[in-house]
Amino acid sequence: QVQLVESGGGLVQAGGSLRLSCAASGRTVSTYTMGWFRQAPGKEREFVACINWSGRDTYYADSVKGRFTISRDNAKNAAYLQMNSLKPEDTAVYYCAADRGGGLVVYREMYDYWGQGTQVTVSS
Repeated sequence: QVQLVESGGGLVQAGGSLRLSCAASGRTVSTYTMGWFRQAPGKEREFVACINWSGRDTYYADSVKGRFTISRDNAKNAAYLQMNSLKPEDTAVYYCAADRGGGLVVYREMYDYWGQGTQVTVSS
């Protein structure tokens, strides 16, 4: 089993930045896809970004492309989401997820493990 714990959320003004971290434990996730999703109140959980097992390949939702950067450190068994130029519409609970497949995965149903989420609130 893999446990994922997100951190780094908080309240920030529009235009600001936050860096989310996802710490994995239980087993190594170095061969896993790592992804970030978010869920705003009253909305479905949506894909934000993913990174393949090696970190070479990444994929982003159009809404965050050019503003967010996903990365990973396999030596630390962790993944990150750098969020810049934040907008009020980025306000949501952000979830880290891991998929055993290792490639680029955008569908939440494909992910095997999930964290509990961290709140990000962007004020206007």
